[in-house]
Amino acid sequence: MKILSRLILTIAFIVSSVSDSYSQMPADAYNAADSLLRLTADKVYYGNVMPEWIGRTNRFFYENLTPAGKEFIIVDAGKLSKNKAFNQERFAESLEKETGKKFDAGKLPMRNLLFSDRLSSFAFTYDGYNWICNLRDYSITKREKVPERPARSGWDWGFRDELANDPVESPDKKWVAFIKNYNVYLRKADDKKEYQLSYDGAVGNYYSSYIQWSPDSRKLVSCKVRPAEKHIIHYISSSPEDQLQPRHYSYEYQKPGDAVPQKYPQLFDAVSLKHIKVDDSHIPNQYAISNIKWSRNSDYFTYEYNRRGHQQYDIVKVDAESGDSKVIISERSPTFIDYSGKKYRYDAEESREIIWASERDGWNHLYLFDSSSGELKNQITSGEWVVRNVTRVDEKNRQIIFQASGKEAGDPYFIYYYRINFDGTGLKLLTVGEGNHNASFSPDYSYFVDTWSTVNTPPVSVLRKTDDGKVLMELEKADISELLRTGIRLPEVFVSKGRDGVTYIWGIIIRPSDFDPSKKYPVIEDIYAGPHNSFVPKSFRGQATSMHQLAELGFIVVKIDGMGTSNRSKAFHDVCWKNIRDAGFPDRILWIKAAAEKYPYMDLERVGIYGTSAGGQNAAGAVLFHPDFYKVAVASCGCHDNRMDKMWWNEAWMGWPVGVEYSESSNVDNAWRLKGKLLLLNGEMDYNVDPSSTVQLVNALIKANKDFEYVLLPGAGHTSGGVYGERKRRDFFVRHLLGLDPPDWNMLEK
Repeated sequence: MKILSRLILTIAFIVSSVSDSYSQMPADAYNAADSLLRLTADKVYYGNVMPEWIGRTNRFFYENLTPAGKEFIIVDAGKLSKNKAFNQERFAESLEKETGKKFDAGKLPMRNLLFSDRLSSFAFTYDGYNWICNLRDYSITKREKVPERPARSGWDWGFRDELANDPVESPDKKWVAFIKNYNVYLRKADDKKEYQLSYDGAVGNYYSSYIQWSPDSRKLVSCKVRPAEKHIIHYISSSPEDQLQPRHYSYEYQKPGDAVPQKYPQLFDAVSLKHIKVDDSHIPNQYAISNIKWSRNSDYFTYEYNRRGHQQYDIVKVDAESGDSKVIISERSPTFIDYSGKKYRYDAEESREIIWASERDGWNHLYLFDSSSGELKNQITSGEWVVRNVTRVDEKNRQIIFQASGKEAGDPYFIYYYRINFDGTGLKLLTVGEGNHNASFSPDYSYFVDTWSTVNTPPVSVLRKTDDGKVLMELEKADISELLRTGIRLPEVFVSKGRDGVTYIWGIIIRPSDFDPSKKYPVIEDIYAGPHNSFVPKSFRGQATSMHQLAELGFIVVKIDGMGTSNRSKAFHDVCWKNIRDAGFPDRILWIKAAAEKYPYMDLERVGIYGTSAGGQNAAGAVLFHPDFYKVAVASCGCHDNRMDKMWWNEAWMGWPVGVEYSESSNVDNAWRLKGKLLLLNGEMDYNVDPSSTVQLVNALIKANKDFEYVLLPGAGHTSGGVYGERKRRDFFVRHLLGLDPPDWNMLEK
């Protein structure tokens, strides 16, 4: 009996062990996901046309990836000719003689090609040096070393030091203007004699060294500055590379509600040495005074005034003789003016007009103003679509080439190019072909190269005539057959109605390469709901992305642009105002539910979400504010409380003064709501989002007695965590959505 009992226990242990072994995700699955990038690299041929126009000519060149390797093509738009740029085999031989290294003509390692106007030579960089190839005899000359670009030290969120600029020379080079003892001075170039122009500058009320001379060198503008107290945040680098002990850093970083410097433009006459007082009654409670700009004939200057709270944005005009000022264009909004994303201004001085972008009719459009009176002459573009950018203003012919989205049928985010007259007539579509267009114009704007695609249709590149958009020559049509042979599945575009039952919400669905519709798949959303843009990819990507890699482990991965993001109507965008916590979730949830109704293999009982930065705030917010739908979240370096993050971004959407809305949208103040599983990651040295924001969420979760996971990345900046962070994210979803144990990484060799 004892032997039988022992045998039963032994069998049970073996069965349990076998069962446990099947409950672990094999490391090979991760390796397969990692290999997707290598597997899909360089598998799209004829799909990477990025034209470089040669000098001021109508010729351009581009690199072309072919099955045989990389080739270089030159096109003459005037002659409609297309030829190889040079003999690559001969060039490879010459480069080999010069360097002693062997080169494959189809894999030439040079970069930054620059052809001479007559195509007799070209410059390139290789191995850290500049080189010249003479195409008459293919002789190659090594030139100077390529200067190293200084490493970016991070973001600069502080206010400009108004005393830090160098002295400013007048256009006629007879004077130099500078700041001395906080006042404006002039120094004559010939005898070096100094003249004091202002006398009321002081430590807390000084003149800016960023001085603007009038074109005729007779007058100059400097702002009188009332500085604000700087907000300094502190960092401890726990594990610096060059020493054992931690190191302290500090950094200027203005946050919502902080004081803002006030700047008052002041006018000075360099001939009479007089200070002309400027009327400043139009500019109380500034967020910024910017873009001081003299007229061509020096009779006035303008500047832009952004009132604190971003609900008023004006152009102010100042008379150069009297200092009298008046507002000539004024934007007002009950919510916000998207000054950082949609502002556009062009001064047509010959006709004394200003082309100005505005959302005053509910859509971002162009308007024509009289710059003398400020009178609106006419609206240039109109309709339920969005001007995205202006490519060219042709004052002589009074025409504008611009980019817009939403006017053509289909995806409202696709960019097309148009031409229109200043008076709003003659609207002409220049880029026919459904997809997201990118155009490169010749120096004289006679021709342009148009490349368009969608996320699941490969790029087509053509040469067009600018005056009518007519196709003159097909340059390349991408071949993706080799990419498809890898087994990768292209994204599917999916559309459903949002919370209002009317507006369509657009997104994509990504499936694993071994997708089986008879199985059930957890759904993971890659989220970034920052109101400053839209984020779902619109153009073809010839290589797997991190979303594909995650899907490869057995997930359906989606990405969506919900309400509150940009590039649609003003009403669509306004959803975010004082309401960052919304993040478009009501639209996103409806979208995913609609997709699951069409595709029952999407398991809505197992929905995860992840994001970085604003997406990190969104991801954590999903399991705080919508835990009945989102069950698992991974949030990297999130701005979890908008009062802790940079001033400009957060006041733009959350408003000023700082109100109760900040707390209502705060993940920290709402940490007690957590249900489901949450993993937080952040870099110790994040100069974009104050890392204390994540730590404060950690603190709030601990106080609320919540269960969660946290990874601090020593020395790391604003990041999703790199290779380690990616593995932790995958492990978290594998464990909590697939119900499998990740590989035992400590037992595996590196």
